[in-house]
Parts: sequence; C-alpha cells; structure tokens
Amino acid sequence: MGPIMLDVEGTSLTEEDKEILAHPLVGGLILFSRNYESPAQVSELTRDIRHAAQSDILIAVDQEGGRVQRFRNGFSAIPAMGKLWQQAGHSLERASMLANACGQLIALEVMSVGVDISFAPVLDINDVSDVIGDRAFHSQPDAVYQLADAFIHGMHSVGMKCTAKHFPGHGSVKEDSHIALPIDNRDRAEILGIDMEPFRQLINAEKVDAVMPAHVIYPAFDDKSVGFSSFWLQQVLRAQLNFDGVIFSDDLSMAGAGSIGGFVERTEAAQAAGCDMLLVCNDRAAAVEVIDKANIQVQQASQPRLARMLSKSPVKYEQLTQIKEWQQARTALGIS
Repeated sequence: MGPIMLDVEGTSLTEEDKEILAHPLVGGLILFSRNYESPAQVSELTRDIRHAAQSDILIAVDQEGGRVQRFRNGFSAIPAMGKLWQQAGHSLERASMLANACGQLIALEVMSVGVDISFAPVLDINDVSDVIGDRAFHSQPDAVYQLADAFIHGMHSVGMKCTAKHFPGHGSVKEDSHIALPIDNRDRAEILGIDMEPFRQLINAEKVDAVMPAHVIYPAFDDKSVGFSSFWLQQVLRAQLNFDGVIFSDDLSMAGAGSIGGFVERTEAAQAAGCDMLLVCNDRAAAVEVIDKANIQVQQASQPRLARMLSKSPVKYEQLTQIKEWQQARTALGIS
C-alpha cells in the first residue's frame, strides 16, 4: 500500500482520478462533504475507487459528529463529543454509554458505504483551542480517557479501527493549524502530564490502532511541528509509548505544515520523521507534484500496519435498519 493519501474533487471519478489512484505511491483516499450526495452515490464512488486503485486502498473520512460530519443526508446526526457530558447530566457512566453508542453508529454507517475508517476519536483536552472546542470529549484528561475508551470500544465492537488525534494534544493552543502554525509554549510537565495523558493511557491499554499528530510546535521539546519531528514520532510515540500502529500525517496542505517548505519537502520530511501515510488534500497540483518528484518510498514496515486498518465489515447500507447495534445506538442517543 503506497504512502500517499489524497482526495478527489467530485461525486464520481474523472479519468485523471483513476490514473492517479492506480499509481503505486497512492495507498489512501479521504472523502469530504463535496464527495457526498447520498448513501447510494457514495457506495458507488467507493466501489469505483477500489476498482481504479487495482490493489488495497484505505478509504477514510472525518465523521466525528457535531460540526465535523462529512456525510449527513441519510446518515444519523451524531452529537459533538463535547456535548455528551451535558446530555448525560454530568454522569461519566451515562456519558460513556453515549460515547460507546456514537462509536458504534459512526463505524457502522461509514463502513456500510464502503469507507474503512473515520479519523476519530479526538483525544485533545477542551481548553482554549477554537478548532478543537466541542470536538473534545471533556476538559479533564481522565474523563477524556474514559469517554474515548468507550467510543473506541464501540468502534471496535463492530469492526472499525480507531485513529487517535491530535497527538500529543492540540487543545491548549488558540490558533487553528488549518490557517496558522500554532506554537504551544507551556512547559514539559504540563504537556506530558495533562495533554498527552489520554494518549498514553489508551496506547498503554493497546486500544489505539492509529495516531494523527498535531500540526503544533512544542518548543520545550523540539523546534519542529509534531508530524515532522522524529523526536515526537520515534522517541516518544514508538520508543517510550511502544506504539506499533499507523502514524498518519495530518493534512500536509494545512498552513500548520508550511514551516517545512513546499509539498515535496513536507512529504519527504514527514516520512523521514516516521509517518506511515502522508495526507496531501485539497490541492491536486500538489499531489501530482509529490507523486512525480518526492523522494518517498513504499515502506515495508508500514504495510502490515496499514493493512490492519482496512474494514472487514460485510454490512451494506440497506441492511443497517436490521442490525441490533445500529438500532440500540440510535435509541441510546435519542435519534428517532
């Protein structure tokens, strides 16, 4: 499976899309709202993507709930994870039940249209960040850990792998890394003892299948943002935390990735730092440039990790209403 994850513009594939998907460096595709019209249409699109790729390809979407939900029409309206605590009357036990239902529902619906993974859950602490906000489960690390654990259990129970983001925590910087490069100037103890704690606990419990690093610089540790930092990815994530899952770069077209140079430099730096899959989205010219010019390889160590992320679910969208977990999850969340 190639190390590049890219995107397509429309609701069906162009000839150029098909040609690019067949390239050996392309191993993933992420879908956005613009690629979605209906369950039937997106099911056909994912079938066409797999056919064009001519080998295994990992299809992903950001289907978190709340304001980050790419598929809406015909899909359950999932609440933002930060709302579950209120919805549960501030009961952690009840909120965990709701989080588990969200994990199940998101996974079942997304897999039923041919998508392998939703990039979730968010393990960031809800603090000052505008871009995170109610995407985070809670403002306390222990509550984030418990609620995310329940959410992941829901995903795993129906056959979807999880992606914990944004390592080691994006919640304490104000800037949005889509449009700026955030710098988190707090000291080491605070970052490791608060923000990284849910990641550490869940990785330690062997619950995390993949991690997406934050486009944030933490000067107390390193002068590079995390996705380009071998300190964070190799020393901390792989060596100290013993993480052996997939490391996805966050989207390398985001402003937070701009500190490294152009797209070729960004993809080379992200792979050298330890990313298994490199996301180049919303810029077709950049994706083509990377495929043609970047010195990146299909890495042997990444292959089994990436293959484990593929969905094995046989469930089709038309069958969802007959599935007990789907019915129970919707009832638990009050979705009629």
